[in-house]
Amino acid sequence: MMIDTHCHLSSKDYENLDEVIKHMENNIMIVSTASPCDIDETISLCNKYPNVYGTVGIHPEFADTYNKKDLEKIENSLKHPKIVGIGEIGLDYYYKKDNAEKQKELFIRQIELANKYHKPIVIHSRSAIEDTYNIIKKYKKTGIKCDLHCYSGSLEMAKRFISLNTFLGIGGVLTFKNEKKLKEIVREIDLEYLVLETDSPYLTPEPFRGHKNEPYNIKFVAEKISEIKGIDLEEILIITTQNALTLFDINI
Repeated sequence: MMIDTHCHLSSKDYENLDEVIKHMENNIMIVSTASPCDIDETISLCNKYPNVYGTVGIHPEFADTYNKKDLEKIENSLKHPKIVGIGEIGLDYYYKKDNAEKQKELFIRQIELANKYHKPIVIHSRSAIEDTYNIIKKYKKTGIKCDLHCYSGSLEMAKRFISLNTFLGIGGVLTFKNEKKLKEIVREIDLEYLVLETDSPYLTPEPFRGHKNEPYNIKFVAEKISEIKGIDLEEILIITTQNALTLFDINI
Protein backbone atom coordinates (compact mmCIF):
# COMPACT_ATOMS: atom_id res chain seq x y z
CA MET A 1 0.00 0.00 0.00
CA MET A 2 1.05 3.59 -0.75
CA ILE A 3 -0.22 6.74 0.96
CA ASP A 4 -0.05 10.11 -0.75
CA THR A 5 -0.06 12.31 2.34
CA HIS A 6 -0.52 15.58 0.46
CA CYS A 7 -2.41 16.15 -2.78
CA HIS A 8 -4.95 18.61 -4.16
CA LEU A 9 -7.80 16.89 -5.98
CA SER A 10 -10.42 19.08 -7.56
CA SER A 11 -12.58 19.03 -10.66
CA LYS A 12 -11.10 22.43 -11.57
CA ASP A 13 -7.68 20.77 -11.95
CA TYR A 14 -8.69 17.40 -13.43
CA GLU A 15 -11.19 16.68 -16.17
CA ASN A 16 -10.93 12.98 -15.29
CA LEU A 17 -10.88 13.15 -11.49
CA ASP A 18 -12.66 9.81 -11.05
CA GLU A 19 -10.01 8.10 -13.18
CA VAL A 20 -7.19 9.77 -11.26
CA ILE A 21 -8.62 8.46 -7.99
CA LYS A 22 -9.25 5.02 -9.49
CA HIS A 23 -5.52 4.77 -10.33
CA MET A 24 -4.94 4.76 -6.56
CA GLU A 25 -7.26 1.84 -5.90
CA ASN A 26 -6.11 -0.07 -2.78
CA ASN A 27 -3.99 2.94 -1.80
CA ILE A 28 -4.81 6.07 0.23
CA MET A 29 -4.91 9.77 -0.64
CA ILE A 30 -5.05 12.64 1.83
CA VAL A 31 -6.44 15.72 0.11
CA SER A 32 -5.21 19.01 1.52
CA THR A 33 -7.27 22.18 1.22
CA ALA A 34 -5.77 25.62 0.76
CA SER A 35 -8.89 27.71 1.34
CA PRO A 36 -12.40 27.31 2.76
CA CYS A 37 -13.67 27.25 -0.83
CA ASP A 38 -12.03 23.82 -1.25
CA ILE A 39 -13.61 22.20 1.79
CA ASP A 40 -17.00 21.15 0.40
CA GLU A 41 -15.50 19.32 -2.57
CA THR A 42 -12.90 17.65 -0.36
CA ILE A 43 -15.56 16.39 2.03
CA SER A 44 -17.61 15.19 -0.95
CA LEU A 45 -14.61 13.15 -2.14
CA CYS A 46 -14.15 11.74 1.37
CA ASN A 47 -17.78 10.64 1.38
CA LYS A 48 -17.62 9.13 -2.11
CA TYR A 49 -14.32 7.23 -1.90
CA PRO A 50 -13.30 4.99 1.01
CA ASN A 51 -9.61 5.61 0.35
CA VAL A 52 -9.81 9.43 0.37
CA TYR A 53 -9.25 11.47 3.53
CA GLY A 54 -8.83 15.20 3.95
CA THR A 55 -7.20 18.01 5.87
CA VAL A 56 -8.67 21.50 6.12
CA GLY A 57 -6.86 24.79 6.44
CA ILE A 58 -6.21 28.27 5.09
CA HIS A 59 -2.98 28.73 3.13
CA PRO A 60 -0.86 31.80 3.99
CA GLU A 61 -1.63 33.33 0.58
CA PHE A 62 -5.08 34.16 2.00
CA ALA A 63 -3.73 35.94 5.10
CA ASP A 64 -5.00 39.31 3.84
CA THR A 65 -8.49 38.15 2.90
CA TYR A 66 -9.69 35.45 5.34
CA ASN A 67 -12.34 36.23 7.93
CA LYS A 68 -13.89 34.81 11.12
CA LYS A 69 -16.44 32.76 9.16
CA ASP A 70 -13.62 31.03 7.27
CA LEU A 71 -12.07 29.89 10.55
CA GLU A 72 -15.49 28.76 11.76
CA LYS A 73 -15.90 26.65 8.61
CA ILE A 74 -12.50 25.06 9.24
CA GLU A 75 -13.51 24.24 12.81
CA ASN A 76 -16.92 22.85 11.85
CA SER A 77 -15.32 20.62 9.21
CA LEU A 78 -13.21 18.91 11.88
CA LYS A 79 -16.34 17.08 13.02
CA HIS A 80 -16.25 14.95 9.88
CA PRO A 81 -14.69 11.55 10.68
CA LYS A 82 -12.45 11.56 7.59
CA ILE A 83 -11.02 15.04 8.12
CA VAL A 84 -7.77 14.00 9.75
CA GLY A 85 -5.74 17.19 10.11
CA ILE A 86 -5.37 20.97 9.85
CA GLY A 87 -3.66 22.09 6.67
CA GLU A 88 -2.17 23.23 4.65
CA ILE A 89 -1.23 26.15 6.86
CA GLY A 90 1.96 28.05 7.52
CA LEU A 91 4.11 30.87 6.18
CA ASP A 92 5.17 31.88 2.68
CA TYR A 93 7.54 34.82 2.23
CA TYR A 94 8.61 33.88 -1.29
CA TYR A 95 6.24 36.21 -3.12
CA LYS A 96 5.07 38.44 -0.29
CA LYS A 97 6.61 39.25 3.07
CA ASP A 98 5.11 42.63 3.94
CA ASN A 99 2.13 40.85 5.51
CA ALA A 100 4.27 38.51 7.61
CA GLU A 101 2.49 39.45 10.84
CA LYS A 102 -0.90 38.62 9.32
CA GLN A 103 0.47 35.30 8.07
CA LYS A 104 1.77 34.51 11.55
CA GLU A 105 -1.57 35.41 13.13
CA LEU A 106 -3.46 33.11 10.74
CA PHE A 107 -0.94 30.32 11.30
CA ILE A 108 -1.20 30.58 15.09
CA ARG A 109 -5.00 30.63 15.07
CA GLN A 110 -5.07 27.38 13.13
CA ILE A 111 -2.41 25.77 15.33
CA GLU A 112 -4.71 26.58 18.25
CA LEU A 113 -7.51 24.68 16.49
CA ALA A 114 -5.17 21.71 16.05
CA ASN A 115 -4.35 21.86 19.75
CA LYS A 116 -8.04 22.11 20.69
CA TYR A 117 -9.13 19.13 18.57
CA HIS A 118 -5.87 17.18 18.84
CA LYS A 119 -5.33 17.09 15.08
CA PRO A 120 -1.99 16.92 13.24
CA ILE A 121 -0.78 20.00 11.39
CA VAL A 122 0.19 20.04 7.70
CA ILE A 123 2.72 22.85 7.33
CA HIS A 124 3.50 24.96 4.28
CA SER A 125 6.79 26.83 4.71
CA ARG A 126 8.49 28.68 1.87
CA SER A 127 11.36 31.10 2.46
CA ALA A 128 10.20 31.25 6.08
CA ILE A 129 11.69 28.17 7.75
CA GLU A 130 13.07 29.88 10.89
CA ASP A 131 9.82 31.72 11.67
CA THR A 132 7.89 28.52 10.98
CA TYR A 133 10.05 26.59 13.43
CA ASN A 134 9.78 29.26 16.14
CA ILE A 135 5.99 29.40 15.91
CA ILE A 136 5.60 25.62 15.99
CA LYS A 137 7.94 25.39 18.97
CA LYS A 138 6.09 28.11 20.88
CA TYR A 139 2.43 27.38 20.07
CA LYS A 140 2.05 23.67 19.24
CA LYS A 141 1.17 21.41 22.15
CA THR A 142 3.65 18.62 22.80
CA GLY A 143 1.45 15.72 21.67
CA ILE A 144 0.44 17.26 18.34
CA LYS A 145 2.20 15.81 15.29
CA CYS A 146 3.24 17.79 12.22
CA ASP A 147 3.81 17.08 8.54
CA LEU A 148 6.28 19.54 7.02
CA HIS A 149 4.91 19.37 3.51
CA CYS A 150 7.32 19.46 0.55
CA TYR A 151 10.36 19.84 2.78
CA SER A 152 12.98 22.19 1.33
CA GLY A 153 15.06 23.28 4.31
CA SER A 154 18.50 22.23 5.50
CA LEU A 155 19.54 18.96 7.13
CA GLU A 156 20.15 20.76 10.42
CA MET A 157 16.67 22.33 10.33
CA ALA A 158 15.12 18.97 9.48
CA LYS A 159 16.59 17.54 12.68
CA ARG A 160 15.26 20.48 14.69
CA PHE A 161 11.75 19.96 13.33
CA ILE A 162 11.91 16.22 13.98
CA SER A 163 12.59 17.00 17.63
CA LEU A 164 9.18 18.74 17.65
CA ASN A 165 7.33 15.58 16.56
CA THR A 166 7.44 16.40 12.86
CA PHE A 167 7.49 14.16 9.79
CA LEU A 168 9.08 15.38 6.56
CA GLY A 169 6.93 15.25 3.41
CA ILE A 170 9.03 14.02 0.49
CA GLY A 171 7.70 14.50 -3.04
CA GLY A 172 8.61 14.67 -6.69
CA VAL A 173 11.41 17.22 -6.24
CA LEU A 174 13.52 14.33 -4.92
CA THR A 175 13.56 12.80 -8.42
CA PHE A 176 14.79 15.94 -10.18
CA LYS A 177 18.24 15.41 -11.69
CA ASN A 178 19.85 18.56 -10.27
CA GLU A 179 18.33 18.30 -6.78
CA LYS A 180 21.14 17.62 -4.30
CA LYS A 181 20.08 18.99 -0.91
CA LEU A 182 16.91 16.92 -0.58
CA LYS A 183 18.75 13.78 -1.65
CA GLU A 184 21.24 14.37 1.17
CA ILE A 185 18.43 14.82 3.67
CA VAL A 186 16.73 11.60 2.58
CA ARG A 187 20.07 9.81 2.80
CA GLU A 188 20.76 11.09 6.33
CA ILE A 189 17.34 11.15 8.00
CA ASP A 190 15.91 7.89 9.35
CA LEU A 191 13.04 6.47 7.31
CA GLU A 192 10.74 6.56 10.35
CA TYR A 193 10.49 10.37 9.95
CA LEU A 194 9.59 10.43 6.24
CA VAL A 195 6.20 10.36 4.52
CA LEU A 196 5.44 10.31 0.79
CA GLU A 197 3.52 13.00 -1.06
CA THR A 198 2.89 14.28 -4.58
CA ASP A 199 1.40 17.78 -4.06
CA SER A 200 -0.68 16.92 -7.13
CA PRO A 201 -1.38 18.47 -9.56
CA TYR A 202 2.03 20.11 -9.02
CA LEU A 203 5.68 18.96 -8.77
CA THR A 204 5.41 15.96 -11.06
CA PRO A 205 8.33 13.56 -10.57
CA GLU A 206 10.63 12.23 -13.24
CA PRO A 207 10.04 10.66 -15.71
CA PHE A 208 6.83 12.65 -16.22
CA ARG A 209 8.08 16.08 -15.22
CA GLY A 210 6.28 18.74 -17.24
CA HIS A 211 2.96 16.87 -17.14
CA LYS A 212 0.17 17.22 -14.60
CA ASN A 213 0.90 15.26 -11.45
CA GLU A 214 -1.42 12.71 -9.85
CA PRO A 215 -1.30 10.64 -6.64
CA TYR A 216 -0.28 7.38 -8.34
CA ASN A 217 3.07 9.00 -9.17
CA ILE A 218 3.95 8.59 -5.50
CA LYS A 219 5.53 5.31 -6.54
CA PHE A 220 8.33 7.19 -8.33
CA VAL A 221 9.14 9.05 -5.12
CA ALA A 222 9.23 5.75 -3.20
CA GLU A 223 11.50 4.23 -5.83
CA LYS A 224 13.92 7.17 -5.54
CA ILE A 225 14.04 6.84 -1.74
CA SER A 226 14.72 3.13 -2.18
CA GLU A 227 17.60 3.93 -4.54
CA ILE A 228 19.12 6.60 -2.28
CA LYS A 229 18.88 4.60 0.92
CA GLY A 230 19.67 1.21 -0.55
CA ILE A 231 16.54 -0.22 1.08
CA ASP A 232 14.11 -2.56 -0.67
CA LEU A 233 11.12 -0.74 -2.18
CA GLU A 234 8.63 -2.92 -0.33
CA GLU A 235 10.19 -1.92 2.99
CA ILE A 236 10.07 1.75 1.98
CA LEU A 237 6.34 1.42 1.31
CA ILE A 238 5.64 -0.50 4.52
CA ILE A 239 7.45 1.99 6.75
CA THR A 240 6.23 5.20 5.07
CA THR A 241 2.67 3.87 5.05
CA GLN A 242 2.85 3.15 8.77
CA ASN A 243 4.35 6.61 9.34
CA ALA A 244 1.39 8.20 7.54
CA LEU A 245 -1.17 6.13 9.43
CA THR A 246 0.48 7.14 12.71
CA LEU A 247 0.75 10.80 11.71
CA PHE A 248 -2.92 11.12 10.77
CA ASP A 249 -4.26 8.56 13.27
CA ILE A 250 -5.95 6.51 10.52
CA ASN A 251 -7.06 2.96 11.33
CA ILE A 252 -7.43 0.55 8.41
